[in-house]
Amino acid sequence: MSVSTSTHPTTTSAGGDAGTRAAGAATGRLPNGLAEQVALRLDIAVTALARFLTRWSVPALRVALGVVFLGFGVLKFFPGASPAEEIAGRTVETLTLGLVPSTTAVVLVAVMETFIGLTLVTGRLLRIGLLVLAVALVGILSPVALFGDELFGHGMTLLGQYVLKDVVLVAGASVVAAVALGARLRLEA
Repeated sequence: MSVSTSTHPTTTSAGGDAGTRAAGAATGRLPNGLAEQVALRLDIAVTALARFLTRWSVPALRVALGVVFLGFGVLKFFPGASPAEEIAGRTVETLTLGLVPSTTAVVLVAVMETFIGLTLVTGRLLRIGLLVLAVALVGILSPVALFGDELFGHGMTLLGQYVLKDVVLVAGASVVAAVALGARLRLEA
């Protein structure tokens, strides 16, 4: 039969004796019982946060993307209100080899972005909205290839930054689309 003895002083329900607290303070460490409680509470908080994020991060991303697209789309209905109006019109006109004039292209982009925004915000017709978004993303990123010199010729222009930030929209849209098509986030045990 073996008997184990503790080398640590016994703590009381009031938080330990003065010697234990003084030793912990002198070494900069928490007493064992307190350290274990803090570690346990941190673990519980991290687990709760992970559950919350697993449940709500993708829906929040979907709605945030929707608000961005809705805002960008609605602005294009008002001539001169959108900083991207000119580049959007030129891009569609270039991609359609001049078949869609710039002014018509801006209205078309406005309708597409507004529709995409509404589907993302509401979650209704989401798959159709994501399909329209896939088509729109080709146009959204095309200025990088079509007008690269204007966007990045002598350093990064403001319009270049505006177009380049669309990479984040592509990444976010990819996550939303993956979940809408059946992918699931799950918590590792």
